[in-house]
Amino acid sequence: MILGGTTEARQLAGALAARGDLTVTMSLAGRTQAPVAQPVPVRLGGFGGATGLAAHLTAERVDLLVDVTHPFAARMSEHAVAAAALAGCPLLALRRPPWTPGAGDRWREVAGLAAALGQIGPAPKRLFLAMGRQELGPVVDFPQHRYLVRSVDPIVPPLAVPDVRYIQAVGPFAAEDETRLMREYRIDAVIAKNSGGSAAAGKLAAARTLGLPVYMFARPALPPAPSVADVPAALTWIDHWRASGTARAE
Repeated sequence: MILGGTTEARQLAGALAARGDLTVTMSLAGRTQAPVAQPVPVRLGGFGGATGLAAHLTAERVDLLVDVTHPFAARMSEHAVAAAALAGCPLLALRRPPWTPGAGDRWREVAGLAAALGQIGPAPKRLFLAMGRQELGPVVDFPQHRYLVRSVDPIVPPLAVPDVRYIQAVGPFAAEDETRLMREYRIDAVIAKNSGGSAAAGKLAAARTLGLPVYMFARPALPPAPSVADVPAALTWIDHWRASGTARAE
């Protein structure tokens, strides 16, 4: 069973679905209103914490749990580690590497949105935020700025600030398009989570091209687990696991 919600989860599921020696299911939290179609059967919704997930693993006789959730979904990763231990189920975590600044980048690592807005200061700025509703709460305490918010789902209800525009879109986003967008809205700074991967990296290249500062959320700490960095490595790990004959006894 794959704990999904990321591009890598969909790619991994697609690669495994073509095999005849595995039955693969995907679990999605159900927070996205219109999730992208998956190449394997999908279960939507939570489990009721680590104990609920462990009960599901046992009841469904899951042989391997693969955590391919978002790097900022720390609680789900914690539940995966605990549940796998409770159920006696092997666990693999696919954890994409974080972005790192390069030549010409003006990054400032921050703990979250409130910290970023506090560092930007009181002078009004045009800010580009690419994140979901759950992270946007602090903007109401900084109403002087002009906000451009891009999210997968609509921001409902709208943010209680006087100047905000919304873009609803799903990546990947090309660097050229991101540069054009930031020029059109005359963006002064970018605020983002250090998600890693390629789908959302275009905004960082655009910020570099335009010389804009990027306020980057530091990643949360994740629990120790056997882990790989990408889909090919996950497939290799699964091949070794499959060859070892560690599936549950019938």
